[in-house]
Amino acid sequence: MSSNIAIANSISEINNCFPVMKELRSHLELPDFIDRVHRQQQLFNYQLAYLQVNEIVRAVAGFRISESLAWYKFLYVDDLVSSSDNRSQGYGSDLFNWLIEYARAESCQQLTLDSGVQRFAAHRFYLRHRMEISSHHFALHL
Repeated sequence: MSSNIAIANSISEINNCFPVMKELRSHLELPDFIDRVHRQQQLFNYQLAYLQVNEIVRAVAGFRISESLAWYKFLYVDDLVSSSDNRSQGYGSDLFNWLIEYARAESCQQLTLDSGVQRFAAHRFYLRHRMEISSHHFALHL
């Protein structure tokens, strides 16, 4: 089994990422997903990376590179998910490590993400990958 990690650029590639992304973002439907990815690509430099094995997408990561006064240049992971059928097979780790190398190649000082407080398995994954809990994220729904 050979795995390949690439950035989704075509509608076909974005479409192929949808079933895995839907596991994390269950509120999305395919047309909305494609529209939102395109809009975020244009406005926020959002990118959608995917790990594919035997022509099947097994893990997906949505991310963007930005800069702030607090964090300097950083890679922010908006979405990171591996398909439930393929968890604990190393696909999430492979994609996470790829994101780290991508961030380094782009001269980022940090890789950051937010994770819902209820996502205990995800938190264990991030802590295993040497991430630290460095802040609280506050939100006000408008």
